[in-house]
Amino acid sequence: MDGQFPQDGHRHIIIVGGGASGVLAAAHLLRNDPFLRISMIEKSHSLGCGIAYSTDDPGHLLNTRVHNMSAFPDDPEHFLRWLHSSGEAPEATPDCFAGRTAYGRYLENLLTAWGGDRLTCHRQECLRIEEKPGCVRACLEDGSAIMGHLAILATGHAVPQHPPKGMRGGWDFAPPADSGADVVIIGTGLSMVDHVVTLLGRGHRGSITCLSRRGLLPRAHAASRAMAIARDEIPLGAPVSRVLHWLRARIRQAEAEGLGWRDVLDGLRPHVSAIWQGWDEDSRRRFLRHAASWWEVHRHRMPPQSAALIADAQARGQLHVLRARFERLADDGVHVLTPEGPHLLPAGHVIDCRGIRRDPETDSSPVVLDLIATGQGRLDPLRLGLDTTREARLIARDGRVSSRLFAIGPCARAALWEITAIPDIRVQCARLAELLDRLPEPVG
Repeated sequence: MDGQFPQDGHRHIIIVGGGASGVLAAAHLLRNDPFLRISMIEKSHSLGCGIAYSTDDPGHLLNTRVHNMSAFPDDPEHFLRWLHSSGEAPEATPDCFAGRTAYGRYLENLLTAWGGDRLTCHRQECLRIEEKPGCVRACLEDGSAIMGHLAILATGHAVPQHPPKGMRGGWDFAPPADSGADVVIIGTGLSMVDHVVTLLGRGHRGSITCLSRRGLLPRAHAASRAMAIARDEIPLGAPVSRVLHWLRARIRQAEAEGLGWRDVLDGLRPHVSAIWQGWDEDSRRRFLRHAASWWEVHRHRMPPQSAALIADAQARGQLHVLRARFERLADDGVHVLTPEGPHLLPAGHVIDCRGIRRDPETDSSPVVLDLIATGQGRLDPLRLGLDTTREARLIARDGRVSSRLFAIGPCARAALWEITAIPDIRVQCARLAELLDRLPEPVG
């Protein structure tokens, strides 16, 4: 397919990125259209894994229960059946938390039924996408090109290629040279949880200090049941403060009925995108500055097994959570600023776990950077990622909405906000597949 346009009369779609978002998009598209052809461009050796599911640590668990991790919203037991039939976890139940390694294999297995002519994988980096009259052209690192009718960008999170000097990256689990070294982890989110689980699992003896500006840990999962919340009872479009006031009142009401905040937040999940879209830019910015950290620790929880390990390490005095702002790393340790003033942390091993809200203009994949540089795409005003419509169509620098370029998942989270977890990404992929299925068939 080197530079040649398919002439079979059927739609040919290029998907850039073979992580979770790309694989879910391919699975939904192939399931919907029996004549569709897909070319997937992914530089890594495996599909479906990305940064989230490429771990080989059995202690790294999904932070969502099995019954919410099916690739297909209309078939909620799909993942559970696979765990049983594949032998990965014959004992798995709908409410358990499976290993992330197993989930990566599940995603890769989704596409095995469509190999050959319908699905082709190119193990390369995509450097550039060009929208042309009647088609798109993907340029690969070896100089070749792939032509298609449409292209979907599914490049995942913007991740720095190189961590700051002297630090380990958030997805680098290489152990400290000395198991008794003082470890400092910058960030207290779910990436930090993974590192602590790995350190403890390897018998690390030294102290572990985790720091963030608010010093908040993800809350633990517990038994819950999503409360039925009607969209018309949510104050959509109201200021952030009023929406949060309504949410706190709803939680108090739930607690009076014998339920809890988890039930409310789980019931709110289908409406989060509508809340985000109801805010103007200033309101969104205010939410990100003042409330996002609190929202995320309650919304994105850690599995009970991980929470127990962390609580035990805290009780033993090995793990400390510090409210502080990272200032710099020097030869004498990590310099931070606490509410009480400057503080120095001794450190023999430093890990950068400052999360996924990085600068997409510097940390994105080459194809995204090229789209921004050429004006075919643009960043959203808050610099969360590529700017798209609600239908995932890419918006160019001049405001033009593309008819052939789409972006889904974390690389385009600005339109929907909550589009970084599988239950949300799979819904976006299902809707995009339905939209593309309704488009007219290509001619010639």
